Order: sequence, then C-alpha cells, then structure tokens
Amino acid sequence: MAAVSETDVQFWMAKAVNWGEATSCSALLDTSRHLGYLRSFLQQVLLGLQQMSSTSEAMETFPFVGQFLGRLCWNPCVIADERSQRLLLRCLSCLYSAEPLNAVERKANMWIKNMLCHLISEEEGSVAHATVKHAGSSPKRYHSEALQKVVSLMTEEVIKSCDGLPKTSARCSNENIHTMSTACIALVTCPQMAPLIGALLKHSMLCGSSCLNQEFIKEVSDALISKRLVLEDEAVVNLWCLSPTCLEGAVVSLLESVLSDHETMTQSLDKHVNDSLLPQASAHYCHIFLTVTEIYRNVLTEIDENLAVRSLIQVFTACFLQRLTGQKPQDRLPLRAFFPNVMPSLLSPLLTAPSEVPREAWLDHLSWIRSLLQSVTENEEAGEDVRAYEAVFEAWFLLVQCGYWVDTAVELLVPAVPENPEPLLWLLTFFHHPTNRGHQRSQQTALAREAWTHLRMLFLTRPPPPSHLSAVKELLSSSSSSSSLSTNLVLHLFSNFAIFSHGPVSIITEITDKVLTEAAVKRRALWILASIRCRLNSAPSRDDGVHFRLRTLQDTLLQT
Repeated sequence: MAAVSETDVQFWMAKAVNWGEATSCSALLDTSRHLGYLRSFLQQVLLGLQQMSSTSEAMETFPFVGQFLGRLCWNPCVIADERSQRLLLRCLSCLYSAEPLNAVERKANMWIKNMLCHLISEEEGSVAHATVKHAGSSPKRYHSEALQKVVSLMTEEVIKSCDGLPKTSARCSNENIHTMSTACIALVTCPQMAPLIGALLKHSMLCGSSCLNQEFIKEVSDALISKRLVLEDEAVVNLWCLSPTCLEGAVVSLLESVLSDHETMTQSLDKHVNDSLLPQASAHYCHIFLTVTEIYRNVLTEIDENLAVRSLIQVFTACFLQRLTGQKPQDRLPLRAFFPNVMPSLLSPLLTAPSEVPREAWLDHLSWIRSLLQSVTENEEAGEDVRAYEAVFEAWFLLVQCGYWVDTAVELLVPAVPENPEPLLWLLTFFHHPTNRGHQRSQQTALAREAWTHLRMLFLTRPPPPSHLSAVKELLSSSSSSSSLSTNLVLHLFSNFAIFSHGPVSIITEITDKVLTEAAVKRRALWILASIRCRLNSAPSRDDGVHFRLRTLQDTLLQT
C-alpha cells in the first residue's frame, strides 16, 4: 500500500529491533518519546490490513508485519499504552484467518493466537506463558514488572538529582529531567509510572524553576482531574503548584461533589474537605489558599443564599486554620498574607476559634466582632463609595469563612435570655443579609427577634404552645412573604434551638416533623447542621447529649 512507505517501514523496524524488550532506561525513554508517532504508523498498517482479502495476501503485501508486530508485543512500554495495545490487537485480528486455506495461514493462526493470549490472557500452554514461566510470572505480570523495574531506576535517578540540587554536583541535568517528563507523556495513565511522575514533580518544586515539559504537566493534570491517574498526596500538591488548571479542577470537583450529594456531605463534610487535601495544601502554599477562596468567593456572589456553599466555605476555612496553627511558628506565614483584602482589625477576633476563647468570654468577644463589623457597614450606609461596598463585602465574606462565630452567637441565644441579645441578633442578621439591597437591615433584625421569641416559647415551654408552632411554621413556609434569605435566618435559629435547648429528644423530633415539612427547607437545615457539627467536632470538650440530639435531628431530616 502506498500509505505505508518503504522508508517508514525501515525506520520502524529498526526502532523495534533497537528497543527490544525495553528493559533499559534509554530504550524506555526512546520508546515513550516515539509512542505517538508509532500509533500513527500502526494506524496506517491497520488500514492496509483491513483492505486485504486474506492472510496470505496481507503477508505478501506487508512481509515485515509479523516480525514487526511480534517485537512490539514484547515491549512493555508499548503494551502499557492502551491505545498502542489496542492497535496491536486490531492488527493481529486482521491477520487471523477464520477459515485458513493453507499451511501458512494455519501456522499464522497459531502464532496470532499466542500473541493474543500474551496480550490479553493468562492462558496456560501459550507460547508467551511458556516463555516467561521460568521467571515465575504470567505474561502480563512479567511485562508489568519489567516496566516497573525500568521506571524504578529512572525514579531513583530523579530522587538522587533532587538530593543533589543544592550542590553543584547534581547528578541529573535539567535537560535530562525534561527528557524524562517528555517520555512520560504517552504513559501518564499507566499505574507503574506514578512514582516517576511524583519524583519529577518534586524535582520541579525543589528546583525552583520548572524544567518539565509543559505538555507533560497538562497530561498529568488532565489524567488526575478525570481520575485516570492516582498520585501520592505530596505529588498532587506539587502538581497544583505547577498547574493552576489542575488546582481549579480540584476546587470545582469538591464543590460539585458537595452540591450533588447532600445526604453524604452533610454528615461528613469536614472529613470530605480534609480528604480533598486542599486545606493542607493551602496552609503550606498561600497562593493555593487564595485561589481556592477566590473561586468560592465568585460562586458565592452568584448564589449567596446557598447554604451548601456557605457551609463548604466555613468548613474549609476551619480545616485550613487547624492545619495552619499546627505548623511551627517559624514556618507559618502571617494571617495577613492569606486575607489581604480584609481590614486587619477584623482578622484576630474572627480567625480566633471559639474553642480558643473561654466560654464565659464568648458574649464579650461576639460584641467586639459586632462593633467592628458595624463600623464597616456604617461607612457603606453613609454614601455610595464603591470602596465602602467592597469593604462590607470583604468583611461579610470573612464572617462566612468564620461562620463558627455566628453559630456560637445563635447558641448563646438558646438556653437563657442573655443580658444583651442585640449584638447576637445583629450578627445573625448581617450574616444572612450583608447589605441593605432590597431590604432594610433593621427590618430583618426585627424578624430575627420575632423568630427568636417564638422559638424560645416553642422549645423552652412544656407543652409547646400551638400558636408559636404555627408562627414558626409560617416563617419557614415557601408561601411566606419573607425571602429565601429570611428563611435561612429563621432556620439557623431553629436548628440551634433543636440542638442546644436540652429538651426531650422525642419533643424535638415531634416539633421538627411538624415545622420542617418542605423538602427544600430540610436540605437547608442539613447544611446548617453540617456546619454546627464541624464546630462541635473541633471543641476541646464533648457534650454527648448535644451530639446525640444533632445526630437524631440529622436522621429525622434524612428519613423524611
């Protein structure tokens, strides 16, 4: 066939012979580098074979094909590439005679069967099986171990290079690292390549300047996002530092998983967030934290009433702060670096966890936070200055990130009448209504006070007064004149009363069944409970009764 030139045949036969079984680093590098071109050539051969009427005609037209395909079938690098292996299988299938006409075709069929068994089965008695039996391996295992051995040698070379980076006698030049990363491009989804990929990513981070092939970084990023590649945690974080696209993919993936599986996420949100590695990576690399928060900030501006997004932001920030405080002081960046757009005076009071403040000082601490936030909003209300609006947004976003203080404020509103509930109600209102756009903050504070009064009577009076039950149900109803944000505010109060009122669990369950009747409202309540659960899990002491009521409330909402 004209499509397969004699020059190409000579080139690829020479390559196949030189590569052999690719058991050396140089052979593996050269094979990997040429895999893309090899696939193109195999595709040409396949097209030619498909036009043949018989095996005999194919062997006369392509006399090289048997030896060529046979050599490639024993090359572990070629076999590890799924697309190359698939082309080999299709070429071999085209050569097989369903009804052999002569001895040549019958002999060819026996050879093809053995090659197919070698590639796709562990069949006893095949030539491939007998050939490697002395090594105590199956054909597949033999090739896997052969590839793994070569990759291990290359990985060791990169690791030694990393150890020598501070010295002038680095064993592995940047050019060699670039060559290795280029060779990996075609095999990034092969499991045996993961250690080498991890070592290359680590080298690039230690080197301080990327000497990796950019296409390699892109292929690894795409494979990781699509879950076709599994890397160790350190390698994943190193990749995020090198590939903004991969980092953004991880952030969006976490967000999508939270929004799509609320039943699982609401019960283990903190675990799910920590498993994503984003909090750990953010604590070590400031730019990762800034990227994560910028993405969530943009999402929040589009759907600011979405409690799932708010809960995710709050739990992510809490997990991040835990990781940050766990670092040695000399290794820790100042908080200002992670929150560059926020008034410095807000950072200390909000980023200090409730568990770090004595319980008897909570009210004073919350009053302090309220006074600082209120001064920011007063500047906004005084005029139309864009910077004032931006300052309010940044202050509100920090409050969303540190929503555990809002949860703490609502908790203090539950058991007894505080001396001055106004700072607590104001914080709750600002959390759900950061600006006066479309509604007056004073009106929303009044609504919060009304809901708080009804809920106190409902949860702290025995038996629960029916009039207050009806009033709370109306406030949470979709037919109510109040907005979605107002519903969230009331739901925030309701959830905390249900957990911290210390009433009998049976009565709490009964009230919940009667008040939370709409599926959408129940889903919102589950997200509020997820945030509360994360805060309770990080508390220095554990109240088993509170945790039991929280679990019971979650189960009640999930069952219905």
